[in-house]
Amino acid sequence: VAFEKLKRKYGIEVNVHTPKVPYKETIRKTASAQGKYKKQTGGHGQYGDAWLKLEPLKRGAGFQFVDEIVGGAIPRNFIPAVEKGVVEAMHEGILGGFPVVDFRVTLYDGSYHDVDSSEMAFKIAASMGFKKAMEQAAPVLLEPIMTVEVSTPDEFMGAVIGDLNGRRGRIQDTVPKAHGTIIKAAVPLAEMLKYSSALNSLTGGRATYSMDFLTYEEVPRELAVRILEEQKQAKAAAPAH
Repeated sequence: VAFEKLKRKYGIEVNVHTPKVPYKETIRKTASAQGKYKKQTGGHGQYGDAWLKLEPLKRGAGFQFVDEIVGGAIPRNFIPAVEKGVVEAMHEGILGGFPVVDFRVTLYDGSYHDVDSSEMAFKIAASMGFKKAMEQAAPVLLEPIMTVEVSTPDEFMGAVIGDLNGRRGRIQDTVPKAHGTIIKAAVPLAEMLKYSSALNSLTGGRATYSMDFLTYEEVPRELAVRILEEQKQAKAAAPAH
């Protein structure tokens, strides 16, 4: 409605895009893998070899890097390159290219070459090892969950609750107030993108709502398959840079 008014009154054309949901990826199991990058060309080659262990952390814990190299298996000056390789790789997870969160990486073994090893080689090796380990670590898709509060006249309370349940919402509380009720729920952001117009239709414009970020939770499996397929198609359709 607002965009129609802009067009009528000022002649402004507005392109409206549905906001993208900031999905993330994480792991459910501990897994280890070797990342080995070896390239022989004329003159110096490239050699990096890193063994990484991935472990899941609780939601919201972020990323941790642990260096357990002993006995000089990898020289100290290459350790930061291993961490950098993991950090760069975790920006695009293996499921749908979403950022990977809430895990610990332990660098516990590896090897090097006196001449051919370099920071670049260890960075590439770490990236390879991270992706291999993630494949074995039961990767899953995460979605943002929002705290939603709807203030509605009592006559629409049943309809509003039913609608929130239909959006995969979990009703957490109902609080009576003058001339109505406040309904508190936890709802996936993906289900709330066009909520404003739906709530207006449901209540004749007599209810209001607010929404704040709560946490990330695992996406139900069947839904995750669909989201990842849509992401794959969107990437395939996107123009190459």
